[in-house]
Amino acid sequence: MREYLLVFLIAAATTYLLTVIAREIALRTGAVAKVRDRDVHAVPIPYLGGLAMLGGLVAAYLVARQLPFLSQSDPFVFRDAGVVLIAGALICAVGVLDDLFELDALTKLGGQVLAAGFLIAFGIQYVFFPGGDGVQVTIDPAQGALLTGFIVVATVNAVNFVDGLDGLAAGVVGVGALAFFVYCYQLSDINNVTLATTGALLSASLAGACAGFLPHNFHPARLFMGDSGSMLLGLVLSASAVTLSGQFDPNQISAGAAGSRASFVPTLLPLLLPVSLLVIPILDLVLAVVRRTRAGRSPFAPDKQHLHHRLLEIGHSHRRAVVIMWMWAALVAFGTVLMSLYSEELWMWVSVSAMAALTVGVTFVLPKLHRPRPFEGPVAAVEPVGPGDPGEGVG
Repeated sequence: MREYLLVFLIAAATTYLLTVIAREIALRTGAVAKVRDRDVHAVPIPYLGGLAMLGGLVAAYLVARQLPFLSQSDPFVFRDAGVVLIAGALICAVGVLDDLFELDALTKLGGQVLAAGFLIAFGIQYVFFPGGDGVQVTIDPAQGALLTGFIVVATVNAVNFVDGLDGLAAGVVGVGALAFFVYCYQLSDINNVTLATTGALLSASLAGACAGFLPHNFHPARLFMGDSGSMLLGLVLSASAVTLSGQFDPNQISAGAAGSRASFVPTLLPLLLPVSLLVIPILDLVLAVVRRTRAGRSPFAPDKQHLHHRLLEIGHSHRRAVVIMWMWAALVAFGTVLMSLYSEELWMWVSVSAMAALTVGVTFVLPKLHRPRPFEGPVAAVEPVGPGDPGEGVG
């Protein structure tokens, strides 16, 4: 655990320091979010935060290779992590081009598919499904490749889509990465296998990168992550979950702390973990597509009816809306992890119920008890959303 904590801190510190350099590069190259009618920020805000986060991930990876415990792990741990980082660098490069030149949606989708294909070509893909009663369902390599590509591209666009308020995407992904780290670490401990896994290493690094970026991105933001950051976060998060399929025996994933395999739901939840970690932005994505197509508009047409916009409408301040979105993400992510590992424990159900009650109360009761005072000073910085713009996915 101490080495994972060090990996987290290295990623956070490196990202925090490199963000200053990324901001300067963005200003000099013109990678700046210009003020438009549908935006809320009052002054241009630089992009390219993804470059700083990529630097934090790489630094954490290099340091982890030198640590006493992690350096003695199986060779495939760092091999798979390296493949994910190369794919992350590829998709980050596509995002940088979009931050600079505003690529069209199909070009961005092509870059995302290319990065997902790179993962699959080097063996990062789903191998099996855990079924009920300890049954293993092995899937065909072609089917595993298609499923992996779909999950990776969908997660990339879900993160890209939710990147609409200062600190929102970094916080949601950071929470998801922490939850997934807890899942990987506890799963290893429960099954008495090595604690050194690719999923734990990548998720600890990703959580650190998000933590290091947030001081610069929380309202009022001095830097936006842009597509270079949102697509990088989505790829690393989804790929770290996919690595679990190839590094654990399916029976180990199916077994929770209580050791029960009688219920199908706890065995299915780990498979859905990559999606559940981002269920809030994915729900926002689906609702937006339905809303726009029902209105006879393109699903890529921009609007201001996302979930975070609705939180602002019911009376939450900018910062409080972001924190509430973090709380919903934490409820889903950590709730899924607890149900996967401790499905038969009473304290688990009590904990999840308490988390749900607190989150619902803060969301719907707090605006009536405490309405925010009018903000004096710079207007809230909100990343733009629209087709081909950093801050929104391609579908």
